[in-house]
Amino acid sequence: MSTKSKWIRSVLNFFNPTYNATFGSGVWADCPNLAIQADPGVAHVIEEDFNNIDAATMAGYTVTQATTGTFALTDEVGGVALADCNSGTQHQGVNIQKLGECIKPAVGKNIWYECRFKVVDTATTAQIFVGLADIDGTLLPNGALDANADYIGLTVLTTLAGVSELSACKATNQDQVTGIKTLVDGTYVKFAFKVTGVTKIEYWIDGVKGASSLLTAAIPIVDLTPTFVCQTDSTTDPILHIDYFKCVQIR
Repeated sequence: MSTKSKWIRSVLNFFNPTYNATFGSGVWADCPNLAIQADPGVAHVIEEDFNNIDAATMAGYTVTQATTGTFALTDEVGGVALADCNSGTQHQGVNIQKLGECIKPAVGKNIWYECRFKVVDTATTAQIFVGLADIDGTLLPNGALDANADYIGLTVLTTLAGVSELSACKATNQDQVTGIKTLVDGTYVKFAFKVTGVTKIEYWIDGVKGASSLLTAAIPIVDLTPTFVCQTDSTTDPILHIDYFKCVQIR
């Protein structure tokens, strides 16, 4: 099939349905990607494919251990990072954050985010966070979200056995959309969300838009950064494989 164009909310994008048949209803459909390529003043972009950083130091990221845990590259095609809890003791693992909080929800400053990841060994015994958060090296203490943190992301909390939620918190105003996806061991998932100003958070799983959204009360208005957590909820040693993430925000 040939490349096609899509107009939505006065934004033009090109896509090829051979590679993404759901583009027109996906998270990037109304992101002004063409305008951003032509003019970097339109938005700032954080994009990581894990194929161009120092494999020995993982420069640009800070790693906090909940007793154990590592963050390293693997040799998978295209570049993949591994967040390995490296433990069989419940609630132990690793918390990873990109250096420099550079995302802050604000009126008129829409945010688009997508991450492709999978969990192995095993998805049903992992505690997971994938998304944006303020600087917090203990985002999932004892497998539950830090009540004083600010964040937007996909979470799998203690005792949920791989069932993920969309979670967001502004100060202590926490909210969730429950049961958005049951993670399957070793199977990649594309998780995406859009923050419209400070009024709404919508989400997508594998290109399909979720039926529910989170509203203003749960949208943080502080500086955030790409954040990943992988901890164990059992006696196994789950590993979070991060293929890529991309986050765009209007300047």
